[in-house]
Amino acid sequence: MRKKYVLTDLCCANCALKIEEGIKKLPGVNDVSVSFITSKMILDAEDGRFDEIFDEAVKIVKKVEPDCEVLKK
Repeated sequence: MRKKYVLTDLCCANCALKIEEGIKKLPGVNDVSVSFITSKMILDAEDGRFDEIFDEAVKIVKKVEPDCEVLKK
């Protein structure tokens, strides 16, 4: 399953890269792309575990960038 999300208050490209690298390490993630320029995240993960993986991805976003919110597009 592949879904797009809007990231609010993402402060820099370095944070976007750290978020992307952290999410890629999660089991079940096929691919993820985080763009500072567009403030968007595209998450591709296993269908059966998508919600669980998304929740873990949000935790990583908050750890790297506490003020950043992940909004469903």
